[in-house]
Amino acid sequence: MNELLPDILAGIGNTPMVALRNVVPDNGARVLLKLESGNPTGSMKDRMALAMIQAAEADGRLEAGGSVVEYTGGSTGVSLALVCAVKGYRLHVVTSDAFAPDKLDHMRYLGATLHIVPSDAGRMTEKLTRDMIEAARDITTRTGGVWTDQLNNSDQLAGYRAMGEEIWRQTGGRIDGFVQSVGTAGCVTGVAAALRGHRDGIEIVAVEPAESPVLSGGRTGAHRIDGIGAGFVVPLWRPGVADLVDRVSTEEAVAMVERLAREEGLFAGTSTGVNVIAALRLAHRLGPDSTVVTVLCDTGMKYLRPRVPRGGS
Repeated sequence: MNELLPDILAGIGNTPMVALRNVVPDNGARVLLKLESGNPTGSMKDRMALAMIQAAEADGRLEAGGSVVEYTGGSTGVSLALVCAVKGYRLHVVTSDAFAPDKLDHMRYLGATLHIVPSDAGRMTEKLTRDMIEAARDITTRTGGVWTDQLNNSDQLAGYRAMGEEIWRQTGGRIDGFVQSVGTAGCVTGVAAALRGHRDGIEIVAVEPAESPVLSGGRTGAHRIDGIGAGFVVPLWRPGVADLVDRVSTEEAVAMVERLAREEGLFAGTSTGVNVIAALRLAHRLGPDSTVVTVLCDTGMKYLRPRVPRGGS
């Protein structure tokens, strides 16, 4: 019998894991998918949001009745909106028409105040990221709120180290590779630290959009993959975290999202498509006696409506 939770925040973490059956290559490694859609808002970002707010409470930056500010493509904002709603904090979110409208609506329903920065035809670019950061800085100055500043906030790592510990337990220590796309770099960094704390030699693969491959030395560019690929090397990124940086295009990611839904019954966003493409490549390279783990970052329910950027139809 399931225990009674004291509040919805106690439902964050301890998400299930499933083996992929139909999209995996013949004679490749077993590929396991950590179902972060099992978190309360349907996203792994619940972990980081709770960790950042708890750290701000613990050191006295955030007091009862206070306010929080963040810039976000949506999932972090939804997760912060959930945490702030439960804890009674006001939340100002800087976001953009480049991101899924379902996420923006979700934040509003949870009580967040949204500040929309227009995009370049609905695309994620370095300029958009930097414009959102500056808008968040201005709102923080005007409101006196606590800026969680996700790209610079290492407090989030605690939430993702917990994910790494869950993965270790769920695989019984039988894991040879971990694959994760890079947004803030918090997830790949935290999970890698937890796994390597148990055993050396687990291969860590970070993934970025092929259209904007800045982590692997390429030029910044525009893409349509929510939640990853800021367009510049994010502050929390450390090259030694990953053994390899792989590149996956928006087109490849969208095609894999469709395959996951139709062949595995798994409905996810495009960052998950990126993860699975790269995980299958690693599975092919490691071979049938190995296990690769990657992440279903969030539910596809967040992406049902098309983006309509300003000036669009």
